[in-house]
Amino acid sequence: MTGAAALVGRDFKNAAILALDETGGKISGIPVKLVWIDCESDPEKGVKAYEKAILVDKIHLGMIGWHSSVHLALLDVWAANKFPHFCHYGAAKTILEKIHSDPEYYKWSVAKWWPVPEKLVVGYVDTIFKAIEKGIIVPKTKTFSIYIEDTDWGRSFGESLGAAFEKKGWKRVSFDVAPLDETDHVTMLTKIKGLNPDVIGITFTGAAAVTSLIKQTREVGLKSILVCDGLGWITGWYEMAGKASDYVLDMIPGFVTPKAKDFLKSFTEKFGYEPSPSTAGLAYDAARFTFAIVEEVLKRTGGVWDKELGVKIGRDFAFREGILMECYLEDPKDRPDLIVGEHYYIFPVLQYFDGKGVVVWPSAWAEADFTKPPWFK
Repeated sequence: MTGAAALVGRDFKNAAILALDETGGKISGIPVKLVWIDCESDPEKGVKAYEKAILVDKIHLGMIGWHSSVHLALLDVWAANKFPHFCHYGAAKTILEKIHSDPEYYKWSVAKWWPVPEKLVVGYVDTIFKAIEKGIIVPKTKTFSIYIEDTDWGRSFGESLGAAFEKKGWKRVSFDVAPLDETDHVTMLTKIKGLNPDVIGITFTGAAAVTSLIKQTREVGLKSILVCDGLGWITGWYEMAGKASDYVLDMIPGFVTPKAKDFLKSFTEKFGYEPSPSTAGLAYDAARFTFAIVEEVLKRTGGVWDKELGVKIGRDFAFREGILMECYLEDPKDRPDLIVGEHYYIFPVLQYFDGKGVVVWPSAWAEADFTKPPWFK
């Protein structure tokens, strides 16, 4: 709610409010109160705030959440308190590794709302290599650089994207990190420019950090193709990044279905701005997924919340009423990650022009081929 990712928190809050308003503020006839927990983009602060919500505010369950580092820290809070939390976005592989180390103890994190990066980044690599096959681009060095925020999410994304390019025979020439809220990237980008990579993979979840980075890539004259995962997560990102974002690749869902367009209209009318699909859209689906589980529990128990039953139902709950994905369902082979693929959880790759994303991958969804940036020679 505050800190580097406060705009994400705003979308989460408003999406949850809208989802609950649509139920009349009740689930199975029982009034529901939303309690806001502010992690401030800091694991230690997130743990303290969450423990207060459990012990003082007496919440019955939790839902949604953003940072991998916070998700990782909260696993022990949920386990120690035997407390269910649904649909946290924390994506880093370290989260799965910790849960898999003791699945019964850590079962309280249900339906991890963002799969590990290695399951998604293939879209970026396929986009680049299809452009090479079509003669749209000719790689200069067959090398790449990684520049990411110094968090569990950042490192997980960077390592996954790097591994995907290395499988194609490309060489990594740098791997650099910076604080989540860093806004002066000129020195680092100048160093990367000297290495002349064909592709630079970037992710920063702070609005000021990522938009300043995008502008500074143009200021220092980088001539690489820019993969900036999560630029579109930030509501109002184009107003901050401007034309420097043209030709950037990103991977986010979109408001494309009739239900998604209805949500966008309702959200904009109620809160006065257009939200990001990655934050507000997915959070709206997460809230409705959670409410549906609560409703099912109350139906089976005659109106009593049973946390063990909630976890059990959530584990195998196929939610097909979402606005962004066809089906949200835990992968039984890799819980609590969701199943990734056609008809389940999948993100298209977009290339930005004037603040609008054009789908360039997968082929079945593509609106256009990848366009070579004019500076890429």
